[in-house]
Amino acid sequence: MLTLTLKNIPKDLHAMLKESAEKNRRSLNSEILMRLESDFSVPTVDPVAQARELKAFAARLPRVEHARVGRYKRQGRA
Repeated sequence: MLTLTLKNIPKDLHAMLKESAEKNRRSLNSEILMRLESDFSVPTVDPVAQARELKAFAARLPRVEHARVGRYKRQGRA
């Protein structure tokens, strides 16, 4: 196992990590390792591909007649 030393950790951050470790019944070291591992295991998002998928999804939605929606709102419905 390798060793990593962290320096100049802000007191507030240290307190939050320590509180989280206690809540999760882990050591401070284990809490930090779990957080690092979970951060790196998050899948990366391609914003261009996601925007393309969202645009395609929105195009498949039925069209909304905004004048009708406005009338319903004024009548107190939907």
